[in-house]
Amino acid sequence: MTDSTTWAERYAATAMVWDTTPNQFVVEACRKLPPGRALDLGAGEGRNAIWLAGRGWTVTAVDFASIAVGRISSRAALQNVTVNAIVENALTYRPKPASLELILLSYLQLPLDQLRKLFANVTPGLVPGGRVVLVAHDLSNLTTGYGGPQNVEVLASASEVSGLAKSAGLIVQRAEVVRREVTTDTGIRYAADQVIEAVHP
Repeated sequence: MTDSTTWAERYAATAMVWDTTPNQFVVEACRKLPPGRALDLGAGEGRNAIWLAGRGWTVTAVDFASIAVGRISSRAALQNVTVNAIVENALTYRPKPASLELILLSYLQLPLDQLRKLFANVTPGLVPGGRVVLVAHDLSNLTTGYGGPQNVEVLASASEVSGLAKSAGLIVQRAEVVRREVTTDTGIRYAADQVIEAVHP
């Protein structure tokens, strides 16, 4: 994660930075959950938030890039779904206590100390039984995977991230490194991602 100015410039340089389809691991983790209230932190252009809204979730999407937030609102309207898209910093955003069934963190790459603070900020927003789903580039991607950030400061292992979730009082149900297929000009490559699923007791 870099500063908001850098991301604003990146979004302004192209019509869409990201794919519009939801992340495959987000779909896998969330498709069987009953709809409720969800928070997508660092939502980007809203591919996951809009997918959740289309499945009946009441979704708040937070991103610090106003261009991205505008695209979420526009795309949601085109698809006839409602997403409450707001410009806020994911690092300081605090949901109302016990107001959420799901918190989604999708490729919100942060140093461990910042991720620890984020868990502390958002965990109180979950109802009992509420869930955090985190999908990120794994530290092992640097040596065994393809693409993603090459800055070790914003990469962590699945065990490190699951440790932070446990420290925040969550029960970790899944902490796994998974392979994601990436199509390149020279053929299929594989990225090493991590999926963390944790539940508020």
